[in-house]
Amino acid sequence: MNIDIILEGKLKEPYFKAGVDEFKKRLTPYSNISVCEISNMDDFVPNLKNTDYKITLEIDGKMLSSAEFANKIKEIENDGFYNRIVFLIGGSTGLSDFVKKSSDFSFSMSKLTFLHQEACMILTEQIYRAFKILKNEPYHK
Repeated sequence: MNIDIILEGKLKEPYFKAGVDEFKKRLTPYSNISVCEISNMDDFVPNLKNTDYKITLEIDGKMLSSAEFANKIKEIENDGFYNRIVFLIGGSTGLSDFVKKSSDFSFSMSKLTFLHQEACMILTEQIYRAFKILKNEPYHK
């Protein structure tokens, strides 16, 4: 399964970039993953395909445990219709209603508000954790 994380804004802090790069490297055996920095999510979303499963990160979205998140990824993969999972992370002003309405699943990592760079790093780690759970490999605790 191909996974893209679309980040509105830049991943500029070296410590967040290093964290994202580390988990992208660890994900290599499990999935093709990329992080794309864009300037305007509203202009980007119309270019997505019906075969892209769109997950928006929203504070009011559904919260999942790590195991439930892993099962969500497995469910999307097993569906057979989708070619990739696209995670959409808003910038400092969040996501517009237009982007939220285009979502297939609204996901909340916490009731806390994170910097978009921080959310990207945490999400990348959680995707890695999900694959470790799905493969029954040690890592998840």
